[in-house]
Amino acid sequence: MREYNYFKYYEKMLAPDVVAMLSQIHEFKGKQTAFLDAKPEALAQLLEVAKIQSTDASNRIEGIITTDERLNQLVRDKTMPRTRSEKEIAGYRDVLSIIHENYAYIPPRPSLILQLHRDLYKFSGKAIGGSYKPADNVIREDRADGTQIVRFIPVPAWETPEAMQKLCDAFDAALNDAELDPLVIIPMFILDFLCIHPFNDGNGRMSRLLTLLLLYRAGYFVGKYISIEKLIADSKETYYEVLQESSIDWHEGNNDYAPFVRYTLGTVVAAYRAFSDRIELLTDTKLTKSDRVREVIRNHVGPITKAEIVTLCPDISEVTIERTLAELKNAGLILKISGGRYTKYTWNYEKEQ
Repeated sequence: MREYNYFKYYEKMLAPDVVAMLSQIHEFKGKQTAFLDAKPEALAQLLEVAKIQSTDASNRIEGIITTDERLNQLVRDKTMPRTRSEKEIAGYRDVLSIIHENYAYIPPRPSLILQLHRDLYKFSGKAIGGSYKPADNVIREDRADGTQIVRFIPVPAWETPEAMQKLCDAFDAALNDAELDPLVIIPMFILDFLCIHPFNDGNGRMSRLLTLLLLYRAGYFVGKYISIEKLIADSKETYYEVLQESSIDWHEGNNDYAPFVRYTLGTVVAAYRAFSDRIELLTDTKLTKSDRVREVIRNHVGPITKAEIVTLCPDISEVTIERTLAELKNAGLILKISGGRYTKYTWNYEKEQ
C-alpha cells in the first residue's frame, strides 16, 4: 500500500513561482479582516451569489444541471428538488452550508468525510451515500469519437478504508508542523484523495467541498465570497490536465504534486484578486452606483453580460444597472453586441480617446 508522507515532498514544492503565490495569498489573508469588516450587507450578498455559483459550477463539471431559475430556488431553499440532478444539487447545497457554518468543528477525519458524503446524497435515495466504494473503480475519459480510455486506476476497494485513514493521519501530522504551509499541503491532500477515489460517485464534488473546508480551517475564507468552484469550472481543461500530470506514478510514490499545487494556488490567488477588486468597488465612497457599474464594464476584459454585472455589483438593483447601461450606450461609451438573452456589452475605448 502506498504511504502518505507530506514531509518527504514538501521542499520540492517550494519553487520560486510557488513561493511567490504563497506570499500573495498570505498578503491577501492579512487584509482579509479589513475586507470582511468593510460592508457586511454587501458581503452577505456576495456570499449568496457565491453559494449559487459554487453549487452550479461544481455540479455542472460532473454534468449535473438544471435551469437557472430552478437552481436559484434550490440554493435559496425555496423549493423541493424534483429530478435526479436537482436532488444532487440540493445535497451539495446543504453540504456547502454545513461547511460554511461549521468548518471549525469538522476536522478531516474519515468518519466526518463519510458523513459529508452521506449528506451529499440525502435527497437522492441512493444507498451509496456515506459508504466507501464496494468494488474497484477506474477513472475513464470520454473521447469525442464516443470511445473511452482508462486515465487512472485508483486504490482497490478493499484498501480504501485504510488508505483514507492513513491519508488523514498524514495530513494531520503535516499541519501540526509549523514549518509546513497548509496552502501547500491542502492541494497535496486533495490530489491523494482523488487518486484514492474512495466513493462510487461524488469524488470530484467531495474534493471541491473538502478544498473549501480545509482552506477555511486554515483561515482562508475567500471561497465564501468568490466561487472557487466556478474558477475551476472555467478552467476545467487545465484542471483535468494537471490532475493527470500529478497522478503519474502515484501508486509507486513517485508522482509530482507540483502541477496540481500550482493550479490550486493560482486559483486561490485569482479568487483573492477578484474579492479585492469587488471590495474596492464596494467601499469607494466617491463612486455612485452608476459609476460602479461603469467601472465594472470599463475594467472587464472582453464582453460582459448584465447577469455578470449583477454578480459583480450585488448591492445594486437590476433597475439601476439597466438604466446605467442605457445611459452608457446612448453616450457611446459602451457597445452592445449580440442580442436577446445573451446580450453583452463592452467598453468603447475609441470613444474614450
